Amino acid sequence: MHCGIKPSGNPDLALVATENRAPVAAAGVFTQNLACAGPVQVSKAHLTTTSGRASAVIVNSGNANCATGNDVEVARYMCAVAAHELGCRQEHVLVCSTGLIGIPLDVRPVQRGVPSLVAALANDWGGGAARAIMTTDTVPKEVSVRREGWSIGGMAKGAAMLAPNMATMLAVLTTDAEASPEVLRDILRAGVMDSFNAMSVDGCTSTNDTVVLLASGRAGAVDAGELAAAVAAACADLARQMCGDAEGATKTVEVHVVGAADDDEARAAARKVAESQLCKCSWYGEDPYWGRLASELGSAGIAFEPDEVSIGYGGVVVAERGVAVAHDEGALAAHMAEPHLDIRCDLGLGTGSAVILTNDLSHAYIDENMRTS
Repeated sequence: MHCGIKPSGNPDLALVATENRAPVAAAGVFTQNLACAGPVQVSKAHLTTTSGRASAVIVNSGNANCATGNDVEVARYMCAVAAHELGCRQEHVLVCSTGLIGIPLDVRPVQRGVPSLVAALANDWGGGAARAIMTTDTVPKEVSVRREGWSIGGMAKGAAMLAPNMATMLAVLTTDAEASPEVLRDILRAGVMDSFNAMSVDGCTSTNDTVVLLASGRAGAVDAGELAAAVAAACADLARQMCGDAEGATKTVEVHVVGAADDDEARAAARKVAESQLCKCSWYGEDPYWGRLASELGSAGIAFEPDEVSIGYGGVVVAERGVAVAHDEGALAAHMAEPHLDIRCDLGLGTGSAVILTNDLSHAYIDENMRTS
């Protein structure tokens, strides 16, 4: 619903709750930014207090409720208002906020809106909730992963400041599978590691990043490995949607680094390329300038031998053992014009490998971020 936080009149308040308002197993992964917002602090505290149980998640957009001096108190109040209307304990409500930092959040619109929000709860309103948590996103982001007898659903928002660990992003996932809070915590952390934590739009980490997973258990116990795989698939899908809708992006880019000394070094090298403004600009210009990639790889602080490096775009190898090689220029140009680029860098030193999801850098990114309103 629109409660009055966004001057535009667009939806700015969403609520996810268990059907009977009872607490269920829950887990959360949060930003590692030390300047974390009040909602992050409150949600983490609530999960600790309840030993991983939650009945609801209330989310507002249009204001990050961060660095205001009273952001923790406001986050607690939002939980209290939602709990009162839902008939559950305040500690069983988690809270997320997204929007501009450093601007006080007026809780009166939230207070007025929550009763209507609770009254409107319905099992087919996921799309509306996904729209209500958007900020600079241009499209809502939803996912559904169905398995035999059980499923996972989720929504997310995020279009910039997408960097480790996580992003200016929020995600709420729900499943009817049964699992303990401890198992959910491990599964969610693993799912985030290779999705939201393997993505970078602009190398900036925000203050409100939150991924929450709630499990009602109504479908009964499922194989933990299958649940982990489904959660990972849901997270990966949402991450790809966010990267494709990044501010000003015209291309999503997968940077694969193989042949590194180990996986950690491969990850560092892939991230160095993914966050290079020079590389991003060349992708926007559809210029397969492999020298920029080689330069970034060489400055990533990892084991590196220039004469061992091979680089390719979309399966077209343009450099082998550190020098340019003849290649199909037509196939290369066709790949560079596509909305999804696949880049492979082989360091030729070992078995380490990693993938980072990123995007190009366009004029529109600057237009979006040169002002706060």
